[in-house]
Amino acid sequence: MERKEIIDGLVEILKTVRTVDQSRLVNVTEETDLLKDMSVPSAELINIVAKTEQKFGIEFEDDDVDDLGSTVKDVVDLIIRTKARG
Repeated sequence: MERKEIIDGLVEILKTVRTVDQSRLVNVTEETDLLKDMSVPSAELINIVAKTEQKFGIEFEDDDVDDLGSTVKDVVDLIIRTKARG
């Protein structure tokens, strides 16, 4: 799975989050910060993580989620690492 596909999948997830300003989903890059650029409340990140696991058919380790940064790159890297672990 390519990084662009993962980013597209994350944008689809973010479209379902009512607290995200939909107009900010147009130019999402790996440098986009979910908390600062998207104004996602930190409490909402857990729901996004759960939706990400479901969408990509994976399960993150608790420690990975605890250490997760807030950029799209952080999430993409975690998805790739988790998929590689099987």
